[in-house]
Amino acid sequence: MRKTLLRTAAATALACVLAAPRPARADWPTFDVITHTLLQQAQNMITAAVTNVEKAVTNIGTTIGNKITNLGTDLSSVLSNGFTQQANYAKAQVGAQQQIADASNTVNATFQKSLRSAQIRDEQTLSPQACAALNGGQSVVVAAGQSWRVSQAISLITDRRGQALPGTPAYIGEGQAAGAITQLHLSRYCNENEAQAGLCTLNAARQNLDQTASSLLGYSAYNPDPAASGVDAANDYATTVIQPIVPAAARADALTSVAGQNAEARRRGYNAKLSLARLVANDVIASRTNSVNLTDAEKAEMTAEGITPTDQSSWLGAMQLEINRRSSGVAWAAGLQAATSSKTIEIEIATELAMSNYLAMANYKLNQQIAMVNAALLATAAQAELKPAASMPSPNIASQ
Repeated sequence: MRKTLLRTAAATALACVLAAPRPARADWPTFDVITHTLLQQAQNMITAAVTNVEKAVTNIGTTIGNKITNLGTDLSSVLSNGFTQQANYAKAQVGAQQQIADASNTVNATFQKSLRSAQIRDEQTLSPQACAALNGGQSVVVAAGQSWRVSQAISLITDRRGQALPGTPAYIGEGQAAGAITQLHLSRYCNENEAQAGLCTLNAARQNLDQTASSLLGYSAYNPDPAASGVDAANDYATTVIQPIVPAAARADALTSVAGQNAEARRRGYNAKLSLARLVANDVIASRTNSVNLTDAEKAEMTAEGITPTDQSSWLGAMQLEINRRSSGVAWAAGLQAATSSKTIEIEIATELAMSNYLAMANYKLNQQIAMVNAALLATAAQAELKPAASMPSPNIASQ
């Protein structure tokens, strides 16, 4: 730019010089106004050109200086803006990370809360297995109470019969007692030989059930159908085993005499032993007599075992179903495997421990009966060993 201005100024000055008229040497002293004016204008133009060149050069220097000065400022500003942008990016990244962390924490907290809520729900809600176990346990306990009542009812009848009290066949005499038990057998349990002899009408399904052990011990629950004679057959079998014929009662003078009183004392011992024996049999009968409504789980177990489901069963039947469905029940095992809380397993373990305690108590009662029977047998054996002293006859010496 500077070189261009210098060239312009030089060209202008040269043109002015060349264009000026040549002076006539003959009139040197003469003053030429036009020439003077032109020279003055040329000088002014040259001065102005030089001034413009100086200004241009000054402006160029100022501009370059400003550019250089501004370059530092602009560079500093650019770098500052770049660093600021990088800082903003870093802050944005930190903020994004915080937001991600907050969202993750929120989601995790929500999940943990839902998990804990599910755990609380599972801990506070009984499983189907627990409900079924509770229903089964209640049915067993109710059946036990009903069985005790059945045993007491049978004992009231059998004890009165064994003691030959008024209203029983033995009260009249031993012959009447034998005739009553025989007539009972012929009317209920007639066999083929008796039918051929014309004593009774044969019933093939019931013949000799009063002599068959399965009538008493062959079923966990007796058939409630009256035609099947379930409970009656079990009771009659127990009567045949323990006391088929009751001795006649001692009455009137046979009871008031000294010999009668001694015989009555022995009869009371006999009655006590027979009552104990009969109580054991009565408990067996009562434990197998239908006395409680079955639960749905117990009915399902009967179906799984191939048994026709019934609405009722005995104490032994209900207890056996409860044990069997835990031993081989598919639904019970599947329920435990699908349990989402350890509480279900813990409740089942507690239920089975309670059932074990219950069976231990039942076994304790049975052991008491066994102990009493053994005591009675021991007492009978001891009495048999005690032989009264026999008096020796006095010798009679004949006189010689």
